[in-house]
Amino acid sequence: MKVAERIKNLPPYVFATVEKRIAAQQAKGVDVISLGIGSPDLKPPQFIIDALNQSANRDDTHGYAGYYGTPALRKAIAGYYERRFGVTLDPNTEARPLIGSKEGLANMAFAFVDPGDLVLASDPGYPTYRMGALMAGGDHYAMPLLEENDYLVDFNGIPDVVADKATLMWLNYPNNPTGAGAPMDFLERAVAFAKKHDIVICYDNPYCDLCFDGYVAPSILQVKGAKDVTVEFNSLSKTYNMAGWRVGMAVGNAEAIDALTTLKTNIDSGIFRPLQDASVAALNGDQSWIAERNLIYQRRRDIILSWLPKLGMSAYMPKGALYVWAKVPAGQDCEQYAIAMLEKAGVWLTPGTAFGEYGKGFLRISLCVPEARLKEAGERLLKV
Repeated sequence: MKVAERIKNLPPYVFATVEKRIAAQQAKGVDVISLGIGSPDLKPPQFIIDALNQSANRDDTHGYAGYYGTPALRKAIAGYYERRFGVTLDPNTEARPLIGSKEGLANMAFAFVDPGDLVLASDPGYPTYRMGALMAGGDHYAMPLLEENDYLVDFNGIPDVVADKATLMWLNYPNNPTGAGAPMDFLERAVAFAKKHDIVICYDNPYCDLCFDGYVAPSILQVKGAKDVTVEFNSLSKTYNMAGWRVGMAVGNAEAIDALTTLKTNIDSGIFRPLQDASVAALNGDQSWIAERNLIYQRRRDIILSWLPKLGMSAYMPKGALYVWAKVPAGQDCEQYAIAMLEKAGVWLTPGTAFGEYGKGFLRISLCVPEARLKEAGERLLKV
């Protein structure tokens, strides 16, 4: 059996490997508290679930739902961007539903990266930014996110010879894994940099409605002229507690959206119609519950921040997203530390190296666990 070279050269997805490691401990009878993955543990509001049920109980919603998303869903996406950010989108040409935003992130590379091309990827960052480039036969250049720069990319530190070779640039704020936010002047510099070097900005924005302490995250499409060079990716996974439902969106530059759509129409057949109908209900419905939900995550964040100093760790105060980005105790290796805590305390913390070379020395700790379990996790770690 001949396996494609792209598979031979592609490392296993880091969180799939983590699941196996955790399962091995559970098979031994260990009650593992996993603080590793940002999968919301709270369900969507009932009105979203009701919309799913109502649509699924119809006779006419179980066939192919179309390649481009229903007109109602595209309109709802455009309406959300108008209300939330003051950004006007043509629902027919500038908004495209995705089978979860991760699918769009990977397919964007296939739409824009030829063998030998370069992708600029923030580091630490979501692994798919790098893996998409590798699968398409390209390579990536790491843009360091450093604490002394508030985890913002330093565009001046990217050599012109690198920038001129790049086709895509991946940015993500509120940031996974650091929790950092991006001010508007930074986003303006990003757009100017992309225009100078003829780069498509891929702005990953799934945490824009998951913020703390009064912070309101922007869309890069609020920057004047951003639509000329930008595709923004968003998702219902985090905002609406719908991670397993797999509904996302790509919005922005019409030419780039068309290229992505051309690829997708040859790969998938669209999203299950009841999921689209429920997503319309989510985007158009009552949004007041989101603020209350965010307070739950904020309390969880504060619990983690309370036990980190006792473990000899410090952490960046996240403005948004679902994680705490913590420095391991002095002299410790983050991967060895994470494995030791899993084996000795039954608590899994994701090592920062899962997100790139600049994650060395850090751990990403997820907020997607109830308060009682977070407190128990801290007690277990302190005992060790």
